[in-house]
Amino acid sequence: MLRVTHLLASKGKDLWSVDAEQPVLEAIQIMADRRVGALPVMRAGELVGVVSERDYARKVILLGRSSAETAVWQIMSSPVITVGPGETVRHCMEIMTERRIRHLPVVEGGATVGMISIGDLVRAVIEEQKETIEQLEKFIAG
Repeated sequence: MLRVTHLLASKGKDLWSVDAEQPVLEAIQIMADRRVGALPVMRAGELVGVVSERDYARKVILLGRSSAETAVWQIMSSPVITVGPGETVRHCMEIMTERRIRHLPVVEGGATVGMISIGDLVRAVIEEQKETIEQLEKFIAG
C-alpha cells in the first residue's frame, strides 16, 4: 500500500509557503509562479493554516476585498488538517473527501515537510492500479 512518504519522494523536496502577514496578492503570485493550488501558511516557523485558490476566490474576489491589502491570515483555512509521512494514500483520500479539501500539509516531528494534493493521490492510485493490471496480465499469460 502506498504511503505519503512515497508521494513526497517522487514529488521532490521543494516546499513553498507563505507568511501569515503577507498580502494575499503575494500568495497568489507564488501559487501562479510555482503552479500549485495551495500553500502552507507559516507564522514564526510554525504551520498555522493553508491558503488556496478556493480561499482566494471565495474570501477575496466574491467579497470585493483588495488582494494587495488583505493579509493571508484573514482568508486562510485554519485550523489546518495535516497528515504524517507514514499515512496511507487511501486514508488521505478519505480525509480529503470527508473534509472537502484538496491539499494536505505533511508534518513530521513538528516540521512541515511537504504538501500533497488530491491530484498527487489520484496519480498514485492510477499508477498502483496500472502496476496491478500488468502483474495480473503477466500471471494470466503464464
